[in-house]
Amino acid sequence: MGGLLSVDAGVFEQWVQRSLCSYEESLDAWVPESAPAGLGVAMRYAVLEGGKRLRPLLVLAACDAVQGESEAAMRAACAVELIHAYSLVHDDMPCMDNDVLRRGKPTVHVAFGEAQAMLAGDAMQALAFEVLTPDSGVAPALQARLCALLARASGHAGMAGGQAIDLASIGKALDEAELRDMHRRKTGVLLQASVLMGAACGTTTPAAWDGLSKYGAAIGLAFQVVDDILDVTQDSEVLGKTAGKDQDANKPTYVSVLGLEAARRYADKLRDEAHQALIASGLPNTAWLSLLADKVVERDN
Repeated sequence: MGGLLSVDAGVFEQWVQRSLCSYEESLDAWVPESAPAGLGVAMRYAVLEGGKRLRPLLVLAACDAVQGESEAAMRAACAVELIHAYSLVHDDMPCMDNDVLRRGKPTVHVAFGEAQAMLAGDAMQALAFEVLTPDSGVAPALQARLCALLARASGHAGMAGGQAIDLASIGKALDEAELRDMHRRKTGVLLQASVLMGAACGTTTPAAWDGLSKYGAAIGLAFQVVDDILDVTQDSEVLGKTAGKDQDANKPTYVSVLGLEAARRYADKLRDEAHQALIASGLPNTAWLSLLADKVVERDN
């Protein structure tokens, strides 16, 4: 499975720490504290302090699998996290989920006010595409491809569309297919795009691209299934966000639709699908991606 058996957990964690160190340095350099009227402070509060960093790791692991361009991949890793962070800032606001805790600290609108939170989210969304389009260092054709992948995953067909379905579904009974479509858009597509943005930084065969796409789709859905499980099995201190909020808000989840044990089995099934997709990709170096799939399902927050 792309070298999975030859890589132990210690070597994987060393790769994670090296990758995140370089990533955090880059993100710190590109998110400006000097933005006017305290806007930069709110942006940095939202994106620099905490978070799982799964999406950046997926970008960098996929780039590694295809032996791609490291500078383009690092920019893609920072851009996708900026989009993710902006979505969380807006999602937490009173007009949406009205949450007060994120990553173990007050949400941005609680810390800085609603107007500043809205602007911080807007600014991070724009900054993501600025980071992807430097004056030099990344070929214009690759810039355009990365921008297209990220925009499609973020907009009406992806994350924003999924959020709209989520808000419209409060108090309603969804079947499994409807729930899967909502979460594929809301959460899954951006995780899948992270994988494909990393792959776009190198050269892939059609089989490799298809395998990575299916891998991204599987772990994207698995991530949300596990999120739903953790929402009812962990407390707020462990999660770093308000536990039980989906249940309290009467939102449909995989636990409410399938039941807890069936949801756990489904997460394991999706992990198996992700591993099989990597085998089908034919790529020889997918160890990091394989282990990230395990990390998605086995996490406790």
